[in-house]
Amino acid sequence: MAAASSSPSAAATNIMLAIYEKKTNSIDLYRPLRQYISFTYSEREAVNLEDDLSTVKTLRSDIERMPDPSPTTRRDLLISYFKSLCLIETRFPISPDKDHINTIQFTWFDAFKQKQKAVQQNIHLEKAAVLFNLGAVYSQIGLSYDRATVDGRRQASHAFIASAGTFGFLRDNASTKASMGNSTTVDLSVECAGMLERLMLAQAQECVFENTIAKGSTPGVCAKISRQVGLYYEEALGALNAAPLKDHFDKAWIAHVQLKAALFYAEACYRYSLELHEKEEIAEEIARLRSGVSALVEAKKSSKGVAAQLLDAISKLEANLNRNLERAVKENDRVYLMRVPSPSSLPPLPAFAMVKSMQMNEVLDASKEKMFASLVPDSSAKALSRYTEMVDDVIRTQAEKLQQGSELARVRLKEMDLPDSILALEGNFNLPEDLKNEVEIVQASGGAAGLEAELQQLRDLRRVNQELLIQTEELLQKEAAEDAQFRSQFGTRWTRPQSSTLTKTLQERLNKFAANLKQAAESDARIERSVREHSTFMSILDRRPIEAALPSLSRPIMSLDANEDAIVGALKQSLRQLETLGAQRAGLEDMLKEMKRKDDILPKLMTSTGSYEDLFRKEIAKYNHICEEITQNIEAQEQLLMQIQAQNQEFSAVFNLEDYKASRDKCYKQIQAAVAKCKEIKENINEGLKFYVTLQDAINNIKQQCSDFVMTRNIQCREMMEDVQRQMAGFSFQDRKNTGPYPPVGQPHQTPRSSSQQQTEPQSISHPSSQTPYYRPPEQPMPGYGHPPPPYSAPQQPSPYHIPPSAAPYPPPQAQQQAPVSHEYGQPAYPGWRGPYYNAPAQQPGSLPRPPYTIPNPYHPHQSGYYKQ
Repeated sequence: MAAASSSPSAAATNIMLAIYEKKTNSIDLYRPLRQYISFTYSEREAVNLEDDLSTVKTLRSDIERMPDPSPTTRRDLLISYFKSLCLIETRFPISPDKDHINTIQFTWFDAFKQKQKAVQQNIHLEKAAVLFNLGAVYSQIGLSYDRATVDGRRQASHAFIASAGTFGFLRDNASTKASMGNSTTVDLSVECAGMLERLMLAQAQECVFENTIAKGSTPGVCAKISRQVGLYYEEALGALNAAPLKDHFDKAWIAHVQLKAALFYAEACYRYSLELHEKEEIAEEIARLRSGVSALVEAKKSSKGVAAQLLDAISKLEANLNRNLERAVKENDRVYLMRVPSPSSLPPLPAFAMVKSMQMNEVLDASKEKMFASLVPDSSAKALSRYTEMVDDVIRTQAEKLQQGSELARVRLKEMDLPDSILALEGNFNLPEDLKNEVEIVQASGGAAGLEAELQQLRDLRRVNQELLIQTEELLQKEAAEDAQFRSQFGTRWTRPQSSTLTKTLQERLNKFAANLKQAAESDARIERSVREHSTFMSILDRRPIEAALPSLSRPIMSLDANEDAIVGALKQSLRQLETLGAQRAGLEDMLKEMKRKDDILPKLMTSTGSYEDLFRKEIAKYNHICEEITQNIEAQEQLLMQIQAQNQEFSAVFNLEDYKASRDKCYKQIQAAVAKCKEIKENINEGLKFYVTLQDAINNIKQQCSDFVMTRNIQCREMMEDVQRQMAGFSFQDRKNTGPYPPVGQPHQTPRSSSQQQTEPQSISHPSSQTPYYRPPEQPMPGYGHPPPPYSAPQQPSPYHIPPSAAPYPPPQAQQQAPVSHEYGQPAYPGWRGPYYNAPAQQPGSLPRPPYTIPNPYHPHQSGYYKQ
């Protein structure tokens, strides 16, 4: 087996072509442009644009003189000058017309026959020549890299790609305009620009091929890349052998391209044959090798003037081909005995392009340049605006026709129930889009099967609220029982109000919550009953996909002529044709928009010497062929829809489509009703969940109030117990006889006590300091309170349970209304008692912080729709 570690054409890697730049004569752009600005606009404008004019003058001078011949510097210079020319073109009419700038003549010599030249008063010639030179400079940059290294070949390939892009841009945008005058050169023609683009792509692909060989890629990959090199060279050779290039280039050029094309075709045959040999396809291997040898032998006949390195590469490759051919023939004669096909009967070799022309639009875009930005010819701007309106009107009219055509097709198909009926026959069912969306929403939230879990949440929340309510009632019941026990024990000495008189409002609220819970339980029962009653009905929503619940369209059980398949096939074919027409309409609309995007007539407006209307009619005619295609498309669709209608009638009769539609519509209604019922139940459950959450907050609120009430009552109970015990023990009898059972509020207690009494009862002694309360709360906060009670030395901070008179839940008895202090539950625990929760200093209304009992209740009974019957 022949090795393929190195390329026989490696010696030819340095034999590539670069393009020389076109030459030009010196011209003065500064003076004519300045005179035009001064005459058309103003002298002041000309002075303001002096820098831009000087820049243009310098750029043109550097193009002529080449002060820095390095390729990269020339590249940047040519790009800058081309952008300047684009700006000049839209603002300065350069032509032989007497009202235009007619003193500038651009002269450029042919790059390949320098005795030929073009002289035009047309900026398009200048732009085309600059683009040609830019492509030539890129080719010189590619040739300047060291292509003996992998990195050098990669950089060279990029430069050749840029050169190909520049020549392609020249062909598409400037060649035709530059060739419109009487004086032209072949090197700027569309044919020459296209040939140079192919040549540069061939050299770029050749660099990629050499790198592929260096990487050690498989013979099959190398063969594809090599074949594409040969194809690019063949395309360039085809252009060189046709007019107008046939007699324009030196014969050595043509011979070079011809040999390169043959070399890389033979290289592809050689690489491909290696792969065939591995597969033991000896017959085709022999044919491919013979084809490669034949190509090289034929190319060598026209090798006059070709570089010796290229001829040497051809000779080496030919030797390799012959050696492998001889070996393959021997193996076939001795072992395989296969019939060798003729080379002409072989399929083309596979090719793979690794390069393509660079897009130069961004590189050459002058839209962001600021040169001459202040110059906008008024007549040209108005004319351009008028033409733009005409184009917009054409596009708007045609777009409306296209949209109407698409809408008509959609409506007609929907009326015929197409293509849904065809899809149903094939088992592909579709729900209406809005119904499908509703079903997906229900399924995503758990569907009908998920209702039980939500009902369980409802039960759990109801149970939690019931337990909270019971705990709150037990707090009040326990406190009332303790109060009744002490009242029975001490009789008339137990003078504080009964619990039942103080908890009346709290008990009423608890009773109301209990009633609400009972009513909520009834609502929950109705929901659960609805779920049970409709579970079978809603189970259709648990089918996944939901389309599985739809009825199927079946073929007829008996058929007389068995032509169902033909009917269906004809209808499908018509629907495919209708779809093709729809795609064509989308493409036609895109073509209109793209044509408008590229439709720039400003240069023509600025150089036009005739009527603008004549120019408009000529330019707007570009859109006529697309408008005709749109009309033809609409007419073809109308004919096709009539055909589809007839075919669908036959299809409907054979497959009994009306019965299927009735069954399907019934299923649609069932799914829709199930969705509605499921949504209704979910809304009721959600309403119940919101109710229980709100009620739980309300019960927690009142539970805290009851806890605070019970704590306050416990404090009162302890102090009253102490006082009753003192009474029963006979303490302070004389003082009570003279001054009453308790000293007045604010007066120190003067009862003499023994030292032993003072030591044993320090809490009951009134110290000789004014306004000292009878009871001093402990220094540490009491358990169950969120904050310690306020100190009694700071009267501006009321008790946390003080309620303003207007907000007191229980009205005070008449006997106590004249008291100067307010009491938490309407009256003191007993006469003269000065506990901190009853004799807090009086405050102005509205000056107190909102106590816990005055917090607005977040729960409002009977305001929820959950209880609506």
